[in-house]
Amino acid sequence: MSRDVDIRARARFLREETVRLISIAKTGHYASSFSCAEILAVLYGGVLRVRREEPDWPGRDRFLLGKGHAAVALYPLLADLGYFPARDLDGYAGLGSPFGDHPDMRRIPGIDFSSGSLGHALSAGLGMALAAPLAGEDYDVYALLGDGELHEGQLWEAAMAAAHRNVRNLIAIVDRNEYCLDGVVEDIVGLEPLAKKWAAFGWEVIVVDGHDVDALLTVFTALKRDAARDRPAVVIANTVKGKGVAFMEREPGWHLGYLEPDDEERVLAELRSEV
Repeated sequence: MSRDVDIRARARFLREETVRLISIAKTGHYASSFSCAEILAVLYGGVLRVRREEPDWPGRDRFLLGKGHAAVALYPLLADLGYFPARDLDGYAGLGSPFGDHPDMRRIPGIDFSSGSLGHALSAGLGMALAAPLAGEDYDVYALLGDGELHEGQLWEAAMAAAHRNVRNLIAIVDRNEYCLDGVVEDIVGLEPLAKKWAAFGWEVIVVDGHDVDALLTVFTALKRDAARDRPAVVIANTVKGKGVAFMEREPGWHLGYLEPDDEERVLAELRSEV
């Protein structure tokens, strides 16, 4: 199986696991998780420098999930890396389970940042990126941000500071699915022209289809290999909220929800029919 085919299969698996785990919890964030499935699958499919069964390896690349409510799609990837038994996810969101709606770095191996309070991930990522050379390491730091998260002022302070300090090992990824909890992002506080805003803050900017595995692989591989880049980079990934399930796509009501058993079977059948 080729690498890109394997990654597409992994993205479909993440969507299926999202449905399964939310069924256990009886509530969760389907649409936000579906929009970033390919991004997560690509990053953990060979872009991030990590080691199996060594979640605390000092030389690992750091990953921060700013949109922490999509953690349900991240946990299966960490299980696949051997950071904890996959069966532990069967208690998702249950009393005493470390696996909640948002990730907890104190309880879950492989989680580098406890997130869910939006707007903090880029600041924390900047600190980690600045710490790398001080610790004698050369790791990169990746922060996946929701586009609604860009309404937070702290994020832009971090963006300004990162460019000022030429922090080249910091890479932000914007899941530009155009929706947040309150509705259409542009209706609440407009972000456009988004690429020009990041460029004006001094970042290298790449815009890509966030569901195109080949394009994502090309972009992240090029960033990884570009030793001449002397500033932080942001990948604006244009995505569809609820991607993969027709009645969820671009439907704000599915930011948080629960599927009845019959609907769940219909959703899984649709996901499994993807080529």
